[in-house]
Amino acid sequence: MQQQYEGYKDLADSFKSASALLNLERKSQLHQDIITICNHLVNPSFRIAVFGPFNHGKSTLLNAMLGNRTLPIDLIPTTGAAITVKYGSDVRTRIMLVDGTEIYRSGTEILQQFAILDGNRQMRKDVASVEVFCPHPFLETGVEFVDLPGTNDRDEQDNLIREQLLSADLVLQLLDARKLMTLGERENLRDWLLERGIKTVIFVANFINLLEPDEQKQVQNRLLFVAESFRSELPPGFSNLYRVDALLALRARLKGDVAAANSSGLAAFETALQNIVGVFQPNRGSVRLPRVQAIASQIQLSLKAKIDPIAIEIKSFDDKQNNKNEIKQKAADLIYKGFTTSIGELHDWLALPNLLTKYQADAAVVLAESNFKVWQTNTLKKDLTKLQFAVVKWLYQAYEFFQEERPQDLLISFPSEPQVILPSKPSNTDDLSEPGSIAVGGGIGWLLGGPVGAAVVGSISYLLNKNIQKQDEQLAKESYHQEVAKLCITATEDYLSRFSSQGLSILAEYEQKAEKVICFEVSQEPLEITKKRENLQRLQNGFNQLLQELEKVKILSNHQFYKEIPKYSNTNRKYSPQPKRVQTYPEKDRSVKQQQKNTNTAKNTGRKVEFVSPPPPKASHSPRKEEVEAKFRDWELNEEIARMKAEMRSPKACHQTSPSSQTSKQQNTTQNNKAPTQPKSQTEKDKITRAYGILGLQAYASQAEVKQAYRTLVKKWHPDLFVNQPQLLKQAQEKMHLVNEAYSILSEK
Repeated sequence: MQQQYEGYKDLADSFKSASALLNLERKSQLHQDIITICNHLVNPSFRIAVFGPFNHGKSTLLNAMLGNRTLPIDLIPTTGAAITVKYGSDVRTRIMLVDGTEIYRSGTEILQQFAILDGNRQMRKDVASVEVFCPHPFLETGVEFVDLPGTNDRDEQDNLIREQLLSADLVLQLLDARKLMTLGERENLRDWLLERGIKTVIFVANFINLLEPDEQKQVQNRLLFVAESFRSELPPGFSNLYRVDALLALRARLKGDVAAANSSGLAAFETALQNIVGVFQPNRGSVRLPRVQAIASQIQLSLKAKIDPIAIEIKSFDDKQNNKNEIKQKAADLIYKGFTTSIGELHDWLALPNLLTKYQADAAVVLAESNFKVWQTNTLKKDLTKLQFAVVKWLYQAYEFFQEERPQDLLISFPSEPQVILPSKPSNTDDLSEPGSIAVGGGIGWLLGGPVGAAVVGSISYLLNKNIQKQDEQLAKESYHQEVAKLCITATEDYLSRFSSQGLSILAEYEQKAEKVICFEVSQEPLEITKKRENLQRLQNGFNQLLQELEKVKILSNHQFYKEIPKYSNTNRKYSPQPKRVQTYPEKDRSVKQQQKNTNTAKNTGRKVEFVSPPPPKASHSPRKEEVEAKFRDWELNEEIARMKAEMRSPKACHQTSPSSQTSKQQNTTQNNKAPTQPKSQTEKDKITRAYGILGLQAYASQAEVKQAYRTLVKKWHPDLFVNQPQLLKQAQEKMHLVNEAYSILSEK
């Protein structure tokens, strides 16, 4: 039993916490009900309240049951306060005043001063509670009686009665057989009691002895109807209607007349009452919990009325912020993907093996022909500029989108031009400069004129295609122009090595700086929203705690637990899509470093190093299929970022809540998959039909199918795939012109 009361105490505490969260007015009905039910939950006594309109014999009935004139009796509404009758070794009274003063008196005469109405029929404002202690066996079992003021007199008294009834385990409703309640009065009483879960009600009819025998029979039938219509929840086998002639019963008890007491109905009523209490008292929770459930339902509805509007407002804010951040995050990821792809292509291009493969042969030739400066500007710089632009444009995309740090230009400069120191001239050679003459920037051409110069150029191609394994043995047999050609090759290798090393270093620094550009700030939420979020969390915690305590005492609820609301960062933070930095392209970097190491070793030791040249490139380079797909991916990324920019500028991006945002996405998906609207003129119809035919689609295919068909045809007919095939190149150009035109027509629809 003690454990049960501990559970009720926790439930009462959760009720009080919920009341504090609701910030209820102290005089409000719900606040008063909460205080009453909390006190009732932890009260170990079984409370029986006696109530009814004034002058119905409530005090008389109680005095008859107690066997003396304990309570005041008069023909006017005398009881001005709720009088609780408890067990005591002798009759005494305790008055509690509002200011905390306690007044103890022997007997009950003091009730005439504090517990009855004054001459103006007003209750005393200074009385908090009235208790009477009486040595009665029934009270000794832990039962308390509550004598309530008469109803239908004053609003203040009615409020007091309602409060006391809520804390009663059993209600005795006194009826005057001479003037039974009207149908409206019965329905009002029933509704009021049932709304508070008060279903343990017994009706006691008084004054039947004052009626004529014929009237008594009619009244008895009406009383049965009143009792049956209420449907009290009493133990099986017990009636909820009894007849007691209270005044006769009191007189009989005072005289000790057992027969008269029995004929008044008092004995039968007392026996039934004691048996009913005997059933209820061991498990009084079954009586009290319906009242708890009724009040808990009101508390939960009041809490939800506070919680739900705040929750909707915060969810709207979160959805709005998440929508904006989701777009920005997707854009940052796309931009970073494009940036890393472009910077990877530039990194590959700067790798020394790739530079040697692509440019060494042409560089050595133009060096021999005195055109190195022009070649550097028209070829090497042109290719570098194109790759640099592909990298930088992504950072400017990021700056335009996020407005973080303005990007710097990627500036990779060229090393000083190659220098060639000519060897000593052979004795049989004419028109050569003195040994040790230096030709800078492609000045060999004017030093090596005529057939000798042409021979040098020819030797460059020969040497780059030849794998020289035993240079020491063949050196003596080489012609002068072969020696000069080898010097040109070595000079360009050194030039490209310095260019690669310098460019990769600059590129690594530039990639680090890009982290400050491809990012955006996720700002902290406004203080007003933070306070509302904290308040909402408190309200939800109180609601969940109440629901949890109700479950412990087996009270079911139609409500569900609130989930913990998402927390929002209270500090500004950056989102950056870049992963933790690791060494990029390790295999290629090692290859470059090994090439540089070998070159440095040769310079430092003066030893000759074997030079194994890669095969020369073809005269004209034809793009691989992977390169065409890379271009197409680049186009797709640009298209997606442009779409997100437009979405960011749209008011919808700032005002969509989660459900509407989801609806919007579903609508967009539907629009992408549905056929275009019907054209108005026959000319438009023919134009669209031709466009579908060019893309190999059926009429009015979805936009998704149009885009996929365009993607497939671009990868198949891109002109870059046919650079070395003139006839197919022309066909591809014509085909792509038609494909682009068809795609434009269908995209506009």
